[in-house]
Amino acid sequence: MKGPTRGHWCECSTENATGTGGPARLASFDAYSASQADRWVAIALRTISPALDSDASDEAWAWLHEERAQTRRALLRSEPCTVTITHADVRITWTIRPVLFLALAHRQTTELPACAHRFKSCITE
Repeated sequence: MKGPTRGHWCECSTENATGTGGPARLASFDAYSASQADRWVAIALRTISPALDSDASDEAWAWLHEERAQTRRALLRSEPCTVTITHADVRITWTIRPVLFLALAHRQTTELPACAHRFKSCITE
């Protein structure tokens, strides 16, 4: 197994703009480069922009055309970033944080790593 891999943890959440109810996570994404992380936000904003009210749509396109480069530069410096737009009474926030991804057993194989056989099952028959 290889060691940790640098990347970015990306999340999208919504909350009522009045602050009641707390945030609800809608999606998450593991990006392995700054460009992959900001592209995830850009694709989401382009996808939802036709359904947004005019103010929220303006916020989305302002980020896409003017602020996206700043976000990318911050990510390349390993700084966390947040992109937020408000549509009607809903605040939509994308957060991107630098992380280290740990290598785990490959998901596509039935072969377990050697250390897996050291642990006893807690299930009794």
